[in-house]
Amino acid sequence: MRTTAILLLALTACATSTPRSGTLYHGGTVFAGPEQTPRNDYAIYVEGGVIREVGPAGELRSKYGSARTVDATNATILPGLTDAHGHLYGLGVALDTVSLVGTTSYDEVIARTKARAGGSGWILGRGWDQNDWPVKEFPTAAALDAAIGNQPVFLERVDGHAGLANTAAMRAAGITAATQDPAGGKIVRDANGNPTGVFIDTAMALVERNIPPVTYEQTKARVLAAANRIAELGLTEMHDAGAGEDTIRAVKELIDEKRFPIRVYLMLNGSDAAQLERWFAQGPLVDYGGRLTVRSVKLYADGALGSRGAALLAPYADDPGNSGLMITKTEELERIARRALAAGFQVNTHAIGDAGNRNSIDAYERAGVTPDKRFRIEHLQVIALDDIPRLARNGIIASMQPTHATSDMYWAEQRVGPERVRGAYAWRKILDAGGRLALGSDFPVEEVNPFFGLYAAVTRQDQKGWPEGGWLPGERLTLAEAVRGFTADAAYAAFEEKSRGTIEVGKLADFTIVEGDLTKMPAAELWKAKVVRTVVGGE
Repeated sequence: MRTTAILLLALTACATSTPRSGTLYHGGTVFAGPEQTPRNDYAIYVEGGVIREVGPAGELRSKYGSARTVDATNATILPGLTDAHGHLYGLGVALDTVSLVGTTSYDEVIARTKARAGGSGWILGRGWDQNDWPVKEFPTAAALDAAIGNQPVFLERVDGHAGLANTAAMRAAGITAATQDPAGGKIVRDANGNPTGVFIDTAMALVERNIPPVTYEQTKARVLAAANRIAELGLTEMHDAGAGEDTIRAVKELIDEKRFPIRVYLMLNGSDAAQLERWFAQGPLVDYGGRLTVRSVKLYADGALGSRGAALLAPYADDPGNSGLMITKTEELERIARRALAAGFQVNTHAIGDAGNRNSIDAYERAGVTPDKRFRIEHLQVIALDDIPRLARNGIIASMQPTHATSDMYWAEQRVGPERVRGAYAWRKILDAGGRLALGSDFPVEEVNPFFGLYAAVTRQDQKGWPEGGWLPGERLTLAEAVRGFTADAAYAAFEEKSRGTIEVGKLADFTIVEGDLTKMPAAELWKAKVVRTVVGGE
């Protein structure tokens, strides 16, 4: 009690100005104003969750001396970072199942999975990538069967576009040599036509539909765990790339319970026709509880490059005769785009190969999309050079993930060859052509940490500094451009540029505070940046 009284007396003695109910954030460096100009010894006054004043720290201390102060004098205050493409529930699942991220061999995958074995329920996991193994070929069920014979196992590839099932899982799903490949999918088979255990794109559903469903309470717990993890790493908002109704319900309930720590801009699952019909009939949901907006639709044009499911205009350089998988035809993309326009929804299409990207742009143009509608292409990993100017002309936002480039650079040119690779992960070409980049990670495919993305964008190197000078270094971004992709342009991609994305008077008090002066940190160290505090609406 005596200590508390002394502290109160000290605070009263310091209160030389009019009492204030807000908070003064005193930064060493603040990325201030519409241009996000780094300002030394700046401060931000926040009241009611909104930025009320930004200016030199000395002036604001004199004016708001009685306000609560957050001392960030040895830190950098950034506009709240946003991940423009992630999977909220997917991250929750990853936190709750076997993580195979970073495995360097099939033996390691099996060892991690075997550690979860026991009982009779399904074992689920995600994160393997055969391109990181000594033998860069798809695994087969045989070795997994030897380790876990009776318990069904299904392990998703890191990109979520392929999965490995053991024989027990295939038996439970009724899959045999006679099972046909579904449209937009492929069952990998041996020389005798028997399934090897790998299922690509829509073929994954043949196994997944037999996995017992989780309860709603499990879903809600996973959503909350994912949101807390996102906030821990400095993100104030994420764009959820395709969510089901249980995820939407869970987010709304957590907001009502005042337990949801971030903002979410949510894309409906375009593969769920019933969900689309309901939402197209009722219209968008904007700013529910200040934390949730539902006004976009996620579609899939093609598959993924790592599993050779991305749709290409010509066959894969390392797999002649295979041009990938077109999951949704141009006509169907156009049809849904027209419906979305009429209902007031944005469309964000997953397109990775140059054919997938061209078909998406064609569909948008035919649907009559105009720049003010801000339609997006998610990933946009390989694009024909002639198609790049069409992005800016139609106002199509390139929603890209820098760490995809540094994960794929070891083998990407093998997939597409030396000519097409010029249009791969082409951030600089898109900006120079007048396009706009909204940056993210695609977690849990990649790590959630946004500073891994900033580092990849600036260096185009892995965290060991390879290759020297960066991979295709002409496509690198400046730190300012990379930060803008995770802030102002991500906000623009969600129609939120008037309320978020920069540190300006009248905008929401969303900040990411990191240790030290980010502008003076060597580029090679960016991925090591440490988050001191994540602030959402002043909280």
